[in-house]
Amino acid sequence: MRHHPKLRSQPVALIDASESKVSIIQLNELAEKSGIVKGMTPSQALARCLQVMIRMRERAQEKLIDEILLQHAFMLSPFVEATAPGVCTVQFNNDRDLTAKISRIVTKLEKCEIRAQAGIASLPDTSYLAAHLARPLLPIDEAKEFLAPLPIETLAIA
Repeated sequence: MRHHPKLRSQPVALIDASESKVSIIQLNELAEKSGIVKGMTPSQALARCLQVMIRMRERAQEKLIDEILLQHAFMLSPFVEATAPGVCTVQFNNDRDLTAKISRIVTKLEKCEIRAQAGIASLPDTSYLAAHLARPLLPIDEAKEFLAPLPIETLAIA
């Protein structure tokens, strides 16, 4: 929706037309509030909300956003891994002011109209789960305390 500001005020769902079974792969908050969930077909989404805009995935733009994300991650540390599309894992040798540093990068990404979420933990997998639950930043001091109450469905994001 970066290049379509008018869409920000309405429910939007994203599909990947190259898949054999076309379904919703991502949606905005307004679409979620309308009862639409990932995995629904476009017709199911429209049945829940006639105002939903169904958009097709644009892989070229996604690659550009991945590059922007990587550039910003390298501002934090030289130890960066492009873990998955839209996901970077950053290793830190020094954790002084880590939360403040990452908050600044999240703010910079927002200026690029990229909504970023970050999780900070001692293990990459815990950081990954925390990032999915962050709004926008979630530091985890004790992994066991963080992981114990999570429902098993949370692992489906991994």
